Amino acid sequence: MKFPDEPDSLCTLSIIEPIVQEVFELDCQSKLEEDFLDNLEIEDKETKVFHVARISKKNFTVGQKVLLQHSKLKFFPGKLRSRWLGPHVITKIFANGAVEIQSLKTNNTFKVNDHQLKEYRKGFQTEPVEIMDLEDPIL
Repeated sequence: MKFPDEPDSLCTLSIIEPIVQEVFELDCQSKLEEDFLDNLEIEDKETKVFHVARISKKNFTVGQKVLLQHSKLKFFPGKLRSRWLGPHVITKIFANGAVEIQSLKTNNTFKVNDHQLKEYRKGFQTEPVEIMDLEDPIL
C-alpha cells in the first residue's frame, strides 16, 4: 500500500485539492442557508409583531348598539349590497371574545365573535330644508 508521502502515490495533491474545494464550498453553502433561514425567522417575527400591533382593539359594553358583518357576501359580492346587518344590542360579553347580541327587529339572541361586530353610529341629523321655486328668467 502506498502512502501520500510517496511521490508515485495515487493520492496526490492534484486529486485531493478538488475534493477539499468541493467540501469547502458545500460547507460555505450550508452556512449561507443557515444564515438565510435565521434572517427569515427574524423577519417573520418582526412582521408578526408589526401586524399584531396594528389590530384595533374593540371595547364593547352591554347595551351598546352594534352592526353584525354579513358573512355570506363573501361568495356573492355586490357593490350596492350592505355588508352589515343590524342594529343589534349587546346583551352579554364573554371572556373569550364571544359576544351575545339581540336583534332589535326579531328579538332573537345569538353568540358571535367580536371581530364580526362594529359600533353602530346613527346617521346625520337632517334639518328641514326650505324649498325655493325659481322663476323663469326674463329674456
